[in-house]
Amino acid sequence: MAPATSATTVTAGTAADRADAHRTHGDAAHAGTPGSSGPGRTHGDAGRVGTSGDVERAGFPERAGFPEDVEYVVRTATADDLGGARAVMLDTVYRDLKSGYVPRWHADIIDPGAAYLRPERCTLLVVEHRGEIVATGAVRDRGPQAPPNPPWVAERFPSGTTAQLCRIYVRPEHRRHGLARRLVRELAEFAARAGGYEALYLHTDPAVPGAEPFWRSLAREVCDERTLPGGGQGIVHFELPLPGAAPASAGGSARTSRTARTAPAH
Repeated sequence: MAPATSATTVTAGTAADRADAHRTHGDAAHAGTPGSSGPGRTHGDAGRVGTSGDVERAGFPERAGFPEDVEYVVRTATADDLGGARAVMLDTVYRDLKSGYVPRWHADIIDPGAAYLRPERCTLLVVEHRGEIVATGAVRDRGPQAPPNPPWVAERFPSGTTAQLCRIYVRPEHRRHGLARRLVRELAEFAARAGGYEALYLHTDPAVPGAEPFWRSLAREVCDERTLPGGGQGIVHFELPLPGAAPASAGGSARTSRTARTAPAH
């Protein structure tokens, strides 16, 4: 397995900071399912962190601002966390995404250990609050597939050299505390440490409240399928800054692998 992300404990900010967090982002910021799109695509729930000042870490502005006397611990999942992580994911696809469990989209939810813990350059992060898993976020070593995604998007983000953000979910009662932003930053740093990745990719469903503005605050749009003939799948593809990697070219050409450790496409 790739290097583990160390546990990070996050604590409080001011009431004014939390009001700013509430004002800046909506309820959720949802990121795409590994390798496919559709109603079951992965989504992540956003809360912007409020704080006494912006800081930059791995290219992502952080603002700290959790309720007083509340601790959230962001850490790499273990086998003991998989039940709690699975519960967060399933509750999200049923309650928020309204798709329910769809095997071709959600196999990784049923066996997150096989999807995220065992592969060398994949990971699953969890956020723990008072002994309960309240948020998840993952990286997989595969890019978007075509179909259903546009062929040029799949070509631009090939499996093996693309780290795809997946399953960034936050339970409703823990949103607007910056957990999604914290997960995104930690996952980007993981991808940089893992080696062999040249791009950090996700797609999101703009119909989910708060999703599009959240990702636009962090990432660069690659393709908005709503502008394609027929509207495509209605999703938006994004690239995020990968620490230490050059950004994608505007032409969308496929990247070539520069390391023997690059995993095969799935």
